[in-house]
Amino acid sequence: MPVLEAVRLALGQIRVQKLKSFFTLLGVTIGVMFLIAVVSIVQGMSNYVENDFAAKFLGVNTGTLRQFPDFNAGNVTEAQWRAWQRRPKITIEDAYAVRDALPPGARWAVDDMRWINVTSKYTNGGPQVLGHASTPQIFTIKDLKIVQGRAFTEEEETLGLPVVVIGQEVQQFYFPNIDPIGRELKVGGLPFRVIGVLDKQGTVVGVPLDRVVYAPLSSPMQRYTGARIALAGVTVQAPNSAQMDELTETVREVMRKRHKLHPSQEDDFVVETSASALGAWETIKKFLVLAGLVLPAIGLVVGAIVIMNIMLVAVAERTREIGIRKSLGARRRDIMAQFLVEAATLSTLGAMVGIGLGFGLSALIKSLTPLPSSVAAWSIAVAIVLGAGVGILAGIYPASRASRLDPIVALRAE
Repeated sequence: MPVLEAVRLALGQIRVQKLKSFFTLLGVTIGVMFLIAVVSIVQGMSNYVENDFAAKFLGVNTGTLRQFPDFNAGNVTEAQWRAWQRRPKITIEDAYAVRDALPPGARWAVDDMRWINVTSKYTNGGPQVLGHASTPQIFTIKDLKIVQGRAFTEEEETLGLPVVVIGQEVQQFYFPNIDPIGRELKVGGLPFRVIGVLDKQGTVVGVPLDRVVYAPLSSPMQRYTGARIALAGVTVQAPNSAQMDELTETVREVMRKRHKLHPSQEDDFVVETSASALGAWETIKKFLVLAGLVLPAIGLVVGAIVIMNIMLVAVAERTREIGIRKSLGARRRDIMAQFLVEAATLSTLGAMVGIGLGFGLSALIKSLTPLPSSVAAWSIAVAIVLGAGVGILAGIYPASRASRLDPIVALRAE
Protein backbone atom coordinates (compact mmCIF):
# COMPACT_ATOMS: atom_id res chain seq x y z
CA MET A 1 0.00 0.00 0.00
CA PRO A 2 1.39 3.43 -0.89
CA VAL A 3 2.33 5.54 2.15
CA LEU A 4 0.12 8.45 1.11
CA GLU A 5 -2.87 6.12 0.81
CA ALA A 6 -2.12 4.71 4.27
CA VAL A 7 -1.91 8.25 5.69
CA ARG A 8 -5.24 9.12 4.00
CA LEU A 9 -6.91 6.09 5.59
CA ALA A 10 -5.37 7.00 8.97
CA LEU A 11 -6.71 10.56 8.76
CA GLY A 12 -10.10 9.17 7.82
CA GLN A 13 -10.14 7.01 10.95
CA ILE A 14 -9.17 10.06 13.05
CA ARG A 15 -12.10 12.03 11.62
CA VAL A 16 -14.52 9.18 12.29
CA GLN A 17 -13.31 8.47 15.84
CA LYS A 18 -12.59 11.94 17.18
CA LEU A 19 -12.83 11.20 20.92
CA LYS A 20 -10.66 8.10 20.73
CA SER A 21 -8.11 9.97 18.61
CA PHE A 22 -8.06 12.84 21.13
CA PHE A 23 -7.09 10.55 23.99
CA THR A 24 -4.57 8.83 21.73
CA LEU A 25 -2.92 12.19 20.98
CA LEU A 26 -2.99 13.45 24.56
CA GLY A 27 0.06 11.66 26.00
CA VAL A 28 2.32 12.53 23.06
CA THR A 29 1.03 16.11 22.99
CA ILE A 30 1.81 16.70 26.68
CA GLY A 31 5.25 15.08 26.42
CA VAL A 32 6.24 17.14 23.37
CA MET A 33 4.79 20.34 24.82
CA PHE A 34 6.96 20.09 27.93
CA LEU A 35 9.96 19.06 25.83
CA ILE A 36 9.66 22.25 23.75
CA ALA A 37 9.00 24.43 26.83
CA VAL A 38 11.85 23.07 28.96
CA VAL A 39 14.38 23.14 26.13
CA SER A 40 13.28 26.68 25.19
CA ILE A 41 13.95 27.86 28.75
CA VAL A 42 17.39 26.20 28.74
CA GLN A 43 18.13 27.68 25.31
CA GLY A 44 16.94 31.12 26.42
CA MET A 45 19.13 30.98 29.53
CA SER A 46 22.04 29.83 27.40
CA ASN A 47 21.60 32.74 24.98
CA TYR A 48 21.30 35.13 27.91
CA VAL A 49 24.41 33.85 29.69
CA GLU A 50 26.60 33.41 26.63
CA ASN A 51 25.55 36.50 24.68
CA ASP A 52 24.23 39.14 27.09
CA PHE A 53 26.15 38.19 30.22
CA ALA A 54 29.46 37.20 28.60
CA ALA A 55 29.47 39.93 25.97
CA LYS A 56 28.46 42.80 28.28
CA PHE A 57 30.38 41.79 31.40
CA LEU A 58 33.43 40.10 29.88
CA GLY A 59 33.60 41.05 26.22
CA VAL A 60 34.22 38.81 23.21
CA ASN A 61 37.58 36.96 22.99
CA THR A 62 38.77 38.59 26.19
CA GLY A 63 40.74 37.59 29.25
CA THR A 64 40.79 39.56 32.50
CA LEU A 65 43.73 39.57 34.87
CA ARG A 66 42.46 39.53 38.46
CA GLN A 67 43.74 38.89 41.97
CA PHE A 68 41.25 36.01 42.30
CA PRO A 69 38.33 34.64 40.26
CA ASP A 70 35.29 36.85 39.87
CA PHE A 71 33.10 33.94 38.70
CA ASN A 72 33.25 30.84 40.87
CA ALA A 73 32.00 27.33 40.13
CA GLY A 74 30.85 25.71 43.38
CA ASN A 75 31.44 26.71 46.97
CA VAL A 76 34.64 28.47 48.01
CA THR A 77 35.96 27.45 51.43
CA GLU A 78 36.98 30.04 54.00
CA ALA A 79 40.59 28.82 53.77
CA GLN A 80 40.57 29.30 49.99
CA TRP A 81 39.08 32.77 50.35
CA ARG A 82 41.74 33.78 52.91
CA ALA A 83 44.46 32.45 50.62
CA TRP A 84 43.08 34.57 47.77
CA GLN A 85 43.05 37.66 49.99
CA ARG A 86 46.75 37.17 50.74
CA ARG A 87 47.66 37.26 47.06
CA PRO A 88 49.48 40.33 45.68
CA LYS A 89 47.10 42.98 44.39
CA ILE A 90 46.93 43.83 40.70
CA THR A 91 48.43 47.30 40.29
CA ILE A 92 48.54 49.98 37.61
CA GLU A 93 52.20 49.06 37.07
CA ASP A 94 51.13 45.45 36.37
CA ALA A 95 48.60 46.74 33.86
CA TYR A 96 51.18 48.72 31.89
CA ALA A 97 53.65 45.80 31.98
CA VAL A 98 50.96 43.59 30.43
CA ARG A 99 50.23 46.24 27.79
CA ASP A 100 53.89 46.46 26.77
CA ALA A 101 54.11 42.66 26.29
CA LEU A 102 51.03 42.24 24.09
CA PRO A 103 51.43 40.98 20.51
CA PRO A 104 50.33 43.14 17.55
CA GLY A 105 46.57 43.28 17.05
CA ALA A 106 45.70 42.62 20.70
CA ARG A 107 43.79 45.22 22.71
CA TRP A 108 44.21 46.22 26.33
CA ALA A 109 42.20 48.20 28.85
CA VAL A 110 41.98 48.91 32.56
CA ASP A 111 38.47 49.09 33.96
CA ASP A 112 38.34 49.76 37.70
CA MET A 113 34.92 50.29 39.23
CA ARG A 114 32.99 51.02 42.39
CA TRP A 115 29.52 52.23 43.36
CA ILE A 116 29.72 55.97 44.02
CA ASN A 117 27.50 58.97 44.78
CA VAL A 118 27.03 61.65 42.16
CA THR A 119 25.05 64.91 42.08
CA SER A 120 23.98 67.56 39.61
CA LYS A 121 22.31 70.94 39.96
CA TYR A 122 19.44 69.81 37.75
CA THR A 123 17.85 67.40 40.23
CA ASN A 124 17.51 66.77 43.95
CA GLY A 125 19.28 63.51 44.77
CA GLY A 126 19.34 60.26 42.86
CA PRO A 127 20.63 56.69 43.02
CA GLN A 128 24.23 55.56 43.30
CA VAL A 129 25.98 54.86 40.01
CA LEU A 130 28.74 52.46 39.06
CA GLY A 131 31.81 54.61 38.52
CA HIS A 132 34.47 53.32 36.09
CA ALA A 133 38.05 54.56 35.95
CA SER A 134 39.08 53.21 32.55
CA THR A 135 41.42 53.51 29.63
CA PRO A 136 39.81 54.48 26.28
CA GLN A 137 39.92 51.06 24.62
CA ILE A 138 37.33 49.75 27.08
CA PHE A 139 34.66 51.20 24.76
CA THR A 140 35.92 49.07 21.86
CA ILE A 141 36.53 45.90 23.89
CA LYS A 142 33.06 45.93 25.46
CA ASP A 143 31.40 47.30 22.31
CA LEU A 144 30.01 50.32 24.17
CA LYS A 145 28.29 52.55 21.62
CA ILE A 146 28.02 56.32 22.04
CA VAL A 147 24.69 57.83 20.97
CA GLN A 148 25.45 61.42 22.00
CA GLY A 149 28.79 63.19 22.13
CA ARG A 150 31.95 61.08 22.13
CA ALA A 151 34.22 58.86 24.20
CA PHE A 152 37.28 60.27 25.96
CA THR A 153 40.61 60.08 24.13
CA GLU A 154 44.07 58.75 24.93
CA GLU A 155 45.27 62.33 25.41
CA GLU A 156 42.48 63.07 27.92
CA GLU A 157 43.36 59.86 29.76
CA THR A 158 47.07 60.76 29.86
CA LEU A 159 46.30 64.24 31.17
CA GLY A 160 43.75 62.88 33.66
CA LEU A 161 41.07 65.33 32.58
CA PRO A 162 37.79 65.23 34.61
CA VAL A 163 35.46 64.17 31.79
CA VAL A 164 32.80 61.43 31.86
CA VAL A 165 30.67 59.33 29.55
CA ILE A 166 27.36 58.50 31.21
CA GLY A 167 24.70 55.81 30.84
CA GLN A 168 21.07 56.31 29.87
CA GLU A 169 19.74 56.09 33.44
CA VAL A 170 22.28 58.62 34.70
CA GLN A 171 21.03 61.02 32.03
CA GLN A 172 17.40 60.41 33.04
CA PHE A 173 18.04 60.86 36.79
CA TYR A 174 20.56 63.71 36.79
CA PHE A 175 19.80 65.59 33.55
CA PRO A 176 16.02 65.21 33.14
CA ASN A 177 14.69 66.62 29.87
CA ILE A 178 17.93 68.43 29.03
CA ASP A 179 20.97 67.72 26.86
CA PRO A 180 23.76 66.60 29.26
CA ILE A 181 26.65 67.19 26.84
CA GLY A 182 28.99 69.86 28.23
CA ARG A 183 27.18 70.01 31.57
CA GLU A 184 28.63 69.29 34.99
CA LEU A 185 28.22 66.10 37.00
CA LYS A 186 29.80 66.06 40.46
CA VAL A 187 31.45 62.85 41.61
CA GLY A 188 32.12 62.91 45.34
CA GLY A 189 31.98 66.69 45.21
CA LEU A 190 34.45 67.04 42.33
CA PRO A 191 33.11 68.39 39.02
CA PHE A 192 33.31 66.28 35.84
CA ARG A 193 32.22 67.46 32.39
CA VAL A 194 29.86 65.16 30.49
CA ILE A 195 31.19 64.50 26.97
CA GLY A 196 29.15 61.47 25.90
CA VAL A 197 26.07 59.30 26.50
CA LEU A 198 26.09 55.54 26.01
CA ASP A 199 23.50 53.58 24.09
CA LYS A 200 20.98 51.66 26.21
CA GLN A 201 22.55 48.49 27.71
CA GLY A 202 19.73 47.05 29.84
CA THR A 203 20.44 44.85 32.86
CA VAL A 204 22.46 41.68 33.37
CA VAL A 205 21.84 39.45 36.42
CA GLY A 206 20.10 42.38 38.11
CA VAL A 207 22.95 44.89 37.54
CA PRO A 208 21.70 48.04 35.76
CA LEU A 209 24.26 48.66 33.01
CA ASP A 210 22.75 52.05 32.19
CA ARG A 211 23.48 53.44 35.68
CA VAL A 212 27.17 53.98 34.93
CA VAL A 213 29.75 56.72 34.42
CA TYR A 214 33.07 56.19 32.65
CA ALA A 215 36.01 58.51 33.34
CA PRO A 216 39.71 58.34 32.33
CA LEU A 217 41.84 56.12 34.55
CA SER A 218 44.22 58.99 35.40
CA SER A 219 41.37 61.35 36.31
CA PRO A 220 40.23 62.00 39.90
CA MET A 221 37.80 59.10 39.43
CA GLN A 222 40.61 56.69 40.43
CA ARG A 223 40.59 57.99 44.01
CA TYR A 224 36.94 56.88 44.33
CA THR A 225 37.38 53.47 42.70
CA GLY A 226 40.59 52.71 44.58
CA ALA A 227 42.64 52.22 41.41
CA ARG A 228 45.71 53.78 43.01
CA ILE A 229 45.82 50.93 45.54
CA ALA A 230 44.60 47.97 43.46
CA LEU A 231 42.77 47.32 40.21
CA ALA A 232 39.63 45.23 39.84
CA GLY A 233 41.07 43.83 36.64
CA VAL A 234 43.10 44.32 33.48
CA THR A 235 41.32 43.21 30.31
CA VAL A 236 43.05 42.00 27.15
CA GLN A 237 41.33 41.10 23.89
CA ALA A 238 42.61 38.82 21.15
CA PRO A 239 41.87 39.57 17.47
CA ASN A 240 40.11 36.19 17.25
CA SER A 241 39.30 33.15 19.37
CA ALA A 242 42.24 31.15 17.93
CA GLN A 243 44.73 33.54 19.54
CA MET A 244 43.12 33.58 22.99
CA ASP A 245 45.32 30.83 24.47
CA GLU A 246 48.49 32.53 23.25
CA LEU A 247 47.36 35.87 24.63
CA THR A 248 46.45 34.53 28.08
CA GLU A 249 49.78 32.68 28.23
CA THR A 250 51.59 35.96 27.49
CA VAL A 251 49.79 37.63 30.38
CA ARG A 252 50.66 34.70 32.67
CA GLU A 253 54.34 34.91 31.77
CA VAL A 254 54.44 38.64 32.49
CA MET A 255 52.75 38.28 35.87
CA ARG A 256 54.80 35.27 36.96
CA LYS A 257 57.98 37.26 36.27
CA ARG A 258 56.66 40.31 38.11
CA HIS A 259 55.64 38.20 41.12
CA LYS A 260 58.96 36.27 40.98
CA LEU A 261 57.28 32.87 40.99
CA HIS A 262 59.38 29.72 40.65
CA PRO A 263 58.33 27.09 38.06
CA SER A 264 57.03 24.83 40.85
CA GLN A 265 54.84 27.57 42.36
CA GLU A 266 51.21 28.04 41.38
CA ASP A 267 49.92 31.29 39.91
CA ASP A 268 48.99 33.86 42.56
CA PHE A 269 46.61 35.57 40.14
CA VAL A 270 44.03 34.45 37.58
CA VAL A 271 43.43 35.25 33.91
CA GLU A 272 39.69 34.78 33.60
CA THR A 273 38.31 34.20 30.10
CA SER A 274 34.69 33.91 29.04
CA ALA A 275 35.23 30.16 28.59
CA SER A 276 36.56 29.70 32.13
CA ALA A 277 33.96 32.03 33.65
CA LEU A 278 31.14 30.16 31.94
CA GLY A 279 32.52 26.68 32.62
CA ALA A 280 30.08 26.12 35.48
CA TRP A 281 27.18 27.17 33.26
CA GLU A 282 28.16 24.63 30.59
CA THR A 283 28.00 21.85 33.19
CA ILE A 284 24.62 23.05 34.46
CA LYS A 285 23.36 23.37 30.89
CA LYS A 286 24.13 19.71 30.13
CA PHE A 287 22.10 18.55 33.12
CA LEU A 288 19.22 20.89 32.25
CA VAL A 289 19.11 19.65 28.64
CA LEU A 290 19.18 16.05 29.91
CA ALA A 291 16.32 16.81 32.29
CA GLY A 292 14.47 18.52 29.44
CA LEU A 293 14.66 15.32 27.43
CA VAL A 294 14.12 12.75 30.21
CA LEU A 295 11.13 14.30 32.01
CA PRO A 296 8.95 14.72 28.90
CA ALA A 297 9.92 11.15 27.96
CA ILE A 298 7.63 9.99 30.77
CA GLY A 299 4.70 11.58 28.95
CA LEU A 300 5.83 9.99 25.70
CA VAL A 301 5.98 6.54 27.33
CA VAL A 302 2.45 7.04 28.64
CA GLY A 303 1.43 8.18 25.16
CA ALA A 304 3.01 5.08 23.63
CA ILE A 305 1.06 2.83 26.01
CA VAL A 306 -2.18 4.62 25.17
CA ILE A 307 -1.50 4.38 21.43
CA MET A 308 -0.79 0.65 21.73
CA ASN A 309 -4.01 0.03 23.64
CA ILE A 310 -6.06 2.14 21.24
CA MET A 311 -4.55 0.37 18.24
CA LEU A 312 -5.27 -3.05 19.79
CA VAL A 313 -8.89 -1.97 20.26
CA ALA A 314 -8.90 -0.72 16.65
CA VAL A 315 -7.65 -4.11 15.42
CA ALA A 316 -10.42 -5.87 17.38
CA GLU A 317 -13.09 -3.46 16.07
CA ARG A 318 -11.91 -3.71 12.45
CA THR A 319 -11.37 -7.46 12.26
CA ARG A 320 -14.02 -7.85 9.54
CA GLU A 321 -12.46 -4.96 7.55
CA ILE A 322 -9.08 -6.71 7.75
CA GLY A 323 -10.66 -9.95 6.56
CA ILE A 324 -12.27 -8.22 3.57
CA ARG A 325 -9.01 -6.54 2.61
CA LYS A 326 -7.13 -9.84 2.84
CA SER A 327 -9.75 -11.64 0.75
CA LEU A 328 -9.32 -8.95 -1.92
CA GLY A 329 -5.58 -9.60 -2.11
CA ALA A 330 -4.04 -7.41 0.58
CA ARG A 331 -0.78 -8.89 1.73
CA ARG A 332 0.37 -9.20 5.32
CA ARG A 333 2.80 -6.31 4.88
CA ASP A 334 -0.02 -4.11 3.50
CA ILE A 335 -2.11 -4.68 6.64
CA MET A 336 0.90 -4.11 8.88
CA ALA A 337 1.86 -0.92 7.01
CA GLN A 338 -1.70 0.41 7.31
CA PHE A 339 -1.77 0.11 11.09
CA LEU A 340 1.83 1.29 11.54
CA VAL A 341 1.20 4.39 9.43
CA GLU A 342 -2.04 5.03 11.31
CA ALA A 343 -0.23 4.86 14.67
CA ALA A 344 2.65 7.04 13.39
CA THR A 345 0.17 9.56 11.94
CA LEU A 346 -1.67 9.81 15.24
CA SER A 347 1.50 10.35 17.26
CA THR A 348 2.98 12.80 14.73
CA LEU A 349 -0.21 14.87 14.83
CA GLY A 350 0.03 14.80 18.62
CA ALA A 351 3.65 15.96 18.38
CA MET A 352 2.68 18.84 16.08
CA VAL A 353 -0.07 19.94 18.44
CA GLY A 354 2.45 19.64 21.30
CA ILE A 355 4.94 21.82 19.39
CA GLY A 356 2.30 24.52 18.97
CA LEU A 357 1.36 24.37 22.66
CA GLY A 358 5.08 24.33 23.56
CA PHE A 359 5.57 27.59 21.63
CA GLY A 360 2.62 29.08 23.49
CA LEU A 361 3.87 27.88 26.89
CA SER A 362 7.35 29.21 26.12
CA ALA A 363 5.94 32.64 25.22
CA LEU A 364 3.77 32.63 28.37
CA ILE A 365 6.76 31.81 30.58
CA LYS A 366 8.78 34.59 28.94
CA SER A 367 6.03 37.18 29.45
CA LEU A 368 5.01 36.24 33.00
CA THR A 369 8.37 35.33 34.58
CA PRO A 370 11.96 36.66 34.52
CA LEU A 371 13.09 33.42 32.86
CA PRO A 372 14.38 33.97 29.31
CA SER A 373 12.92 31.63 26.73
CA SER A 374 13.94 30.87 23.16
CA VAL A 375 12.70 27.84 21.18
CA ALA A 376 15.61 25.84 19.74
CA ALA A 377 15.18 24.64 16.16
CA TRP A 378 16.71 21.26 17.00
CA SER A 379 14.05 20.62 19.66
CA ILE A 380 11.31 20.90 17.00
CA ALA A 381 13.05 18.29 14.82
CA VAL A 382 13.57 16.03 17.86
CA ALA A 383 9.90 16.41 18.82
CA ILE A 384 8.67 15.38 15.36
CA VAL A 385 11.06 12.41 15.19
CA LEU A 386 10.08 11.34 18.71
CA GLY A 387 6.40 11.66 17.86
CA ALA A 388 6.68 9.49 14.76
CA GLY A 389 9.02 7.06 16.54
CA VAL A 390 6.68 6.62 19.49
CA GLY A 391 3.81 5.87 17.13
CA ILE A 392 5.79 3.32 15.13
CA LEU A 393 7.12 1.54 18.23
CA ALA A 394 3.70 1.51 19.88
CA GLY A 395 2.03 0.29 16.69
CA ILE A 396 4.34 -2.63 15.92
CA TYR A 397 2.55 -5.18 18.09
CA PRO A 398 -1.04 -4.20 17.12
CA ALA A 399 -0.03 -4.03 13.43
CA SER A 400 1.68 -7.42 13.63
CA ARG A 401 -1.39 -8.89 15.32
CA ALA A 402 -3.67 -7.46 12.63
CA SER A 403 -1.48 -8.80 9.81
CA ARG A 404 -1.56 -12.34 11.24
CA LEU A 405 -5.37 -12.60 11.32
CA ASP A 406 -6.81 -15.51 9.31
CA PRO A 407 -9.01 -13.92 6.61
CA ILE A 408 -11.73 -16.61 6.97
CA VAL A 409 -11.93 -16.15 10.73
CA ALA A 410 -11.82 -12.38 10.27
CA LEU A 411 -14.74 -12.42 7.78
CA ARG A 412 -16.90 -14.27 10.32
CA ALA A 413 -16.33 -11.53 12.92
CA GLU A 414 -19.24 -9.25 13.70
